[in-house]
Amino acid sequence: MIIANIEDLRRLARRRLPRALFDFIDGGAQDEVTLRANVDDFHRLALLPRVLTDVSKRDQSVTVMGRSLDIPLILSPTGLPGMLWPNGALEASQAADKAGAGFCLSSMSTSTIEDVSDRVGRPIWFQLYVMRDRGLSRALIERAKAAGCSALLLTVDLAMQGQRDRDVHNGLTLPPTFRASNLLDFALHPGWVWRYLNGPQVTLANLVGATGGKDDLFTIAGFVNSQFDQSITWKDIEWAKSIWGGPLALKGILDPEDAKLAVQHGVDAVIVSNHGGRQLDGVRSAIAALPDVVDAVDGKVEVLLDGGVRRGTDILKALSLGAKACMIGRPFLYGLASMGGPGVTRALQIFRNEIDVALALMGRSSVRELDRSAVAWASS
Repeated sequence: MIIANIEDLRRLARRRLPRALFDFIDGGAQDEVTLRANVDDFHRLALLPRVLTDVSKRDQSVTVMGRSLDIPLILSPTGLPGMLWPNGALEASQAADKAGAGFCLSSMSTSTIEDVSDRVGRPIWFQLYVMRDRGLSRALIERAKAAGCSALLLTVDLAMQGQRDRDVHNGLTLPPTFRASNLLDFALHPGWVWRYLNGPQVTLANLVGATGGKDDLFTIAGFVNSQFDQSITWKDIEWAKSIWGGPLALKGILDPEDAKLAVQHGVDAVIVSNHGGRQLDGVRSAIAALPDVVDAVDGKVEVLLDGGVRRGTDILKALSLGAKACMIGRPFLYGLASMGGPGVTRALQIFRNEIDVALALMGRSSVRELDRSAVAWASS
């Protein structure tokens, strides 16, 4: 199969994964209105190219929270990458490292903070949910600091788990519901079954030992589900910041007023995100919310975008509206599920090539030349 774009990787991932796992990474909350809007609203933005400019040399590099990246991309924190490919987080982090992209490890990863940090050349970011057990949250922050992570990312839009209907239909719940159709579908994907059975045990590696009992995936996942805390406020952000002591970003900001509060509480970056359309359905797309958040922070903190990026032109549109860089989740997971680390490398190559071509055709020699003069909302 010829892989020309991210959608080709998505199709390949669909063929190689059991349906329940493909739907887990591909699906969103309820009717998936926001999931679709994240992608579709990029199409509402038109590019405004300039001509007769010297674009013989082009530069994609950016600096985000004090770290230089060769391309304006960070791999988003995603849970359970080891379900898609053995040592999935390690494979993805190494591919990002080689490509000069950023990488953020999820606290729900199947590889530990220490293992991933030790296997890459540049510091990674670490993502955390502030849990009911503040002692456990503190321990994870301190582990990330000791492992040399360069930034802490707090996800703030998960007071409780959103309902993802695809997962319910597939029985991918806690506890899981095993059906004959599920088992047959897994049997029809022998490549995945072989890798899963012969790879390392899949569990939430950073939380091994946290339950005081079993360390299998479903026991720890059930424990995590009980740890989502609906009482978290801005005081908890201050608490985490005081322990961390380094660059800190908040992921899940959509409202400009929350962006202003983030500035007041001394964060270093906000990430405009609706959790990939996997939490509250019916909210604004990330790209639609981006300009208002950028205006609200008024240059006092960096702004990143996470959600709906499928093309290099999407990245340039986000940068034109004020994002410093973009984060991607599903695109690299499609690559990981298709081919492991080389699949992630291919996804990043696709973005790099598309950005390069689009920069030349837009008449800009650097992503740093992009501003709002480069885009316009297309009329309906």
